[in-house]
Amino acid sequence: MDVKKEDRSEESKKNHIAYYRSLTEVISNIQKEKEQEREQAIKEHLDNRIDAMEKDRKRIREMFPEIKEEEWDGNAN
Repeated sequence: MDVKKEDRSEESKKNHIAYYRSLTEVISNIQKEKEQEREQAIKEHLDNRIDAMEKDRKRIREMFPEIKEEEWDGNAN
């Protein structure tokens, strides 16, 4: 992965953590929507959206390996 210096700045780190947390919330909402859905094609579409967001979350975590699990989840002291 090609990471630019400005991508690893403190401001970028803060923004990426916020984005990561928003992705977590969106994934949770999509999973709830999927549970209510009956149409298989729509369920597959929702699975694909979740998969793409999970890949983005993984990419962000790899950019900042020094961040602890608690901080990603918003449970840091």
